[in-house]
Amino acid sequence: MTSPPDITGSVSDQGHYAGSVSRFLAYAVDLAASTVVFTLALAGVGFVIQVITGHRVTWTRSDPLVAALFVVWEFFYFGYSWAVASRSFGMYVLGLRVVRADGTEITPRQGVLRALVFPLSFLLLGLGFTGILLQHERRALHDLIAGTTVVYAWDARAARLRFLAREAEIGARGPGRPAPASDPGPGITGGPADDLPSEAPGGAALDGQAQLAGDAQPPGRGPEQPTR
Repeated sequence: MTSPPDITGSVSDQGHYAGSVSRFLAYAVDLAASTVVFTLALAGVGFVIQVITGHRVTWTRSDPLVAALFVVWEFFYFGYSWAVASRSFGMYVLGLRVVRADGTEITPRQGVLRALVFPLSFLLLGLGFTGILLQHERRALHDLIAGTTVVYAWDARAARLRFLAREAEIGARGPGRPAPASDPGPGITGGPADDLPSEAPGGAALDGQAQLAGDAQPPGRGPEQPTR
């Protein structure tokens, strides 16, 4: 039997393109979360220094060292999140995901590159973000450079399930066979599991299973005779 083709990578991220509002809210959540983590980390470092040296350390945003550390932390926060999980914490909350322009998974290199060029979209009063409003694929400047776009993750999963259900239905009834008139179509009432043949009382399978087994025989061969 020929193994089915691997179609997971091509359909797993075929969701709708994320809009400007959801992407802005995801960024706001990320900025708040990363700032809280950074503040707590600074407080922890200051506490350790105070315990060791006995001198209290006060961190201010006007301190060049603190500002530089915050910038490095933001690059790490977004770069690591996109490279490892294809989404940040804010994108997870809003149900978003970063994918390639063709809808497939991004590489870690693309995730890091997207974080490095992300500040370019803020130049000239944020003109780099106008592509989210004007383009069909809703790609900002950093998306164009990194070759990425943002989709809704739940639509991506739904698209994958619909595709797999359709493939399973076609494989079950065989190529060239029309779908039953009562079949509402894949992905509507629970997927291919609803179309599986039930079992008759006493453990005997329905005739549909025997019919499927007969269809699986190669051309020119009849069903095997039982061994005497």
